[in-house]
Amino acid sequence: MSSQASDAGGGQSLPAAGFLLLAGITLFWGLNWPFMKITLGEIPVWTFRTICLWVGGAGLLLLARLGGQRLSLGREELGPVALCALFNIIGWHLFSGYGVSLMEAGRASIIAFTMPVWASALAVPVLGEAFSRRKALGLVLGMAGLALLIGPDLLALGRAPLGALCMLGAALTWATGTVAFKRFDWRSGTSVLVGWQLLLGAVPITIGMLLMDEAFDPAAVTPLAWGSLIYILALPMIFCQWAYFRTVRLFPASLAAIGTLAIPIVGVLSSALVLGEPAGLRELLSLLCVCAALAVVLLGSDRRPPEPTG
Repeated sequence: MSSQASDAGGGQSLPAAGFLLLAGITLFWGLNWPFMKITLGEIPVWTFRTICLWVGGAGLLLLARLGGQRLSLGREELGPVALCALFNIIGWHLFSGYGVSLMEAGRASIIAFTMPVWASALAVPVLGEAFSRRKALGLVLGMAGLALLIGPDLLALGRAPLGALCMLGAALTWATGTVAFKRFDWRSGTSVLVGWQLLLGAVPITIGMLLMDEAFDPAAVTPLAWGSLIYILALPMIFCQWAYFRTVRLFPASLAAIGTLAIPIVGVLSSALVLGEPAGLRELLSLLCVCAALAVVLLGSDRRPPEPTG
């Protein structure tokens, strides 16, 4: 039996718990962006991500153990977990870390959450999910939001929008990891699977930290940056990582991915309030497109999960 079948069941309506999880993800991941910008202003990317991955992975496995779950993975799960970690952890965390350090946090969050565009497209050939008219319209609106935000930067001569390209790479790797996670049958619990993904991804990133961030001085980091890091570790890295992959197991992959489109709204508004970043017409129009995409897909008539396949 597939993980989707075991989690979502064959009911005619999507589980309310999934929507509650999406609400928590939207709030806490949205607030993550300005705090991430503050932290990366004082802690190098490789060091920051190393701390996040070790603490996040250990925290999730500790919670799983306290909940009575078995921490060891089945032999058949080792390869798939490593593959998912390559995209969900290594690719996402490095691309997004550099992206946020190179551009405004609010704009970075909007680009990152074009992920549903790519996840929905990949879910059709890889998972066999239906590509309805509503999903197609939602993806068009999401792409329009991306074009409004970064199109002028990409077209401007003499400019290298490296931050935007890094965030686009983050969205692509996250989408690939989401579909891969949905593709495999899992016997272990979500906390265990995500915890091991984080720890596996932490190994090469730790090696990169040792090579890249030799001059880092923890004593020079301000209390504000340490406080921001604590928030990131507690909610985005532990709760949101678990909650997102739980929704992937509860919902069709494309629906779980598109459900994250509201996060940039919180990201842009909180970045404007906390960091004083501009929230002008381009950002507003981009957010309107993203909100419209979210409404078209989540409020449409095709919200029923597919029937179990076995």
